[in-house]
Amino acid sequence: MRAENENRVIVVGAGLAGSEAAWQLAQRDIDVTLFEMKPERRSPAHASNDFAELVCSNSLRANTLGNAVGLLKEEMRMLDSLVIRVADRTAVPAGKALAVDRDEFSAAMTEAISGHPRIEVRTERITKIPEARLVILATGPLTDPELAEDLAKTLGEQYLYFYDAISPTIYADSIDDEIVFRASRYDEGVGDYLNVPLLRDEYEAFVEELLRAETVPLHEFEKAMYFEGCLPIEEMARRGRDTLAFGPLKPVGLVDPRTGRRPHAVVQLRQEDQNGTLWNLVGCQTKLRVGEQKRIIRALPGLGKAVFARFGSIHRNTYVNAPIQLDPTLQLKRRPGVFLAGQMAGVEGYVESAALGYVAGVGVARLARGLDFELPPVETAHGALLRHLQNADAKHFQPMNVNYGLFPPLDRETIDRALMAASDQSAAGATKRSGRRRKLPKREKNELLAARALAAMNRYMRRETLTAMGAS
Repeated sequence: MRAENENRVIVVGAGLAGSEAAWQLAQRDIDVTLFEMKPERRSPAHASNDFAELVCSNSLRANTLGNAVGLLKEEMRMLDSLVIRVADRTAVPAGKALAVDRDEFSAAMTEAISGHPRIEVRTERITKIPEARLVILATGPLTDPELAEDLAKTLGEQYLYFYDAISPTIYADSIDDEIVFRASRYDEGVGDYLNVPLLRDEYEAFVEELLRAETVPLHEFEKAMYFEGCLPIEEMARRGRDTLAFGPLKPVGLVDPRTGRRPHAVVQLRQEDQNGTLWNLVGCQTKLRVGEQKRIIRALPGLGKAVFARFGSIHRNTYVNAPIQLDPTLQLKRRPGVFLAGQMAGVEGYVESAALGYVAGVGVARLARGLDFELPPVETAHGALLRHLQNADAKHFQPMNVNYGLFPPLDRETIDRALMAASDQSAAGATKRSGRRRKLPKREKNELLAARALAAMNRYMRRETLTAMGAS
């Protein structure tokens, strides 16, 4: 299909990302045609005909700056995100989290989108990427199979995925390096992996805990989706007590420097970000409940104080290998003019999906007006997500929630100032004299990252305002 005119933008999908993208375009006086297949056709997960339907939880997670998703929401408030504005208006009591009345939320989103004079809503199932100058695809984790097939032909089938298989990710500074050692198999150098050595009894205890742990029930539309290359670790354990020791936990080519011997089994961790802040447990994709993941992983040697950036999961999804397929503006490298937003682009979570909808909508609006696509600063939560999509390891790419481990590290001067400002100044002085650097506590570090992000977002918004005034 072709767009009616060159200036009209096509948005496919009225979920969180598509609705946000369409709204931001329309607010900038860009005409939008928004295609949504409901109510003509629903995916197996949908129960309502409204836009921006929350399929699983009604929680948008943490609402404080101590958590990166809380910072992302605060940035979205600053940017006048429709999703966050409606979420705040339809909120229900949820402690320090932002949860909503899901029916009121979706109804309000539908009313706002349908009532905007710049947005034309069409109930139509799209089976091929539209032939238009500017297109935003935001069809979500349950993308129509025919559209997914067309996208796969464009990208190459090996770069479009139809499920998540995510291993837990933990922060490097919560790992005990007195026990966990760095090495690659058969490698005499420093090595690229961190290794958790297990004695036989430790391995057997780990397997036993996996076998008795409680798992998250599968949704109906997720049934029968496992395949041999990506089984949950608890499913592998059920195949036999030694399956893991001969599979992802095999110890071959590794020697524990504490004992000089090969361990019975090894849990390996692989670096996930450029800064070396985040490490994921290789081959440990799982459907275990969050509490069980914490309990079992913290029982492993050297991970007793593990702090999680992301928990493991396996569920139905449709997403691309972003580092290979997307340019920094979320545009398909193989199909210029087509942009991805939401989970298809490689993020995980309601808020992250809406945030990418905002970025795509604002950026494409600028392109439609003859301006450059301007990206949020990397110091912001928005920028950190986009940076991850570009710089993640393409060979092991997995969708990611926003977390402070994705942010560029604080400079040493900022950290030292924060340490000196702490109440324990005498200890700080003693530490400096001893030649050892103290670590900034996690809470204080996150506060500094949040403050830096909000300041950067303020500068970005001022620059955007000046650009808009100059273009008008």
